[in-house]
Amino acid sequence: MAKTETRVVTAHIPVPLAEKVDQLADRLERSRAWIMKQALSAWIAQEEERDRLTHEALADVDAGRVSNHDSVQAWADSLSTDEPLPLPR
Repeated sequence: MAKTETRVVTAHIPVPLAEKVDQLADRLERSRAWIMKQALSAWIAQEEERDRLTHEALADVDAGRVSNHDSVQAWADSLSTDEPLPLPR
């Protein structure tokens, strides 16, 4: 099995957060490094998805695929009624 190249990254984090990492590591019987890699990987994936969705939304705006404010407001107001309107398109 090929060994992956690594690099140490240091960050100062609040003590209560560090203690939570330690608690998770103990409970999961994993190292702190494993917990930190999992957390950082999940956060990066979330941010990459947020960036992708933002670019997708901006492309929709550029292409004119938008709903006007009045139709969105009417839809939102209808959500608390017995007969909500369909989602504006």
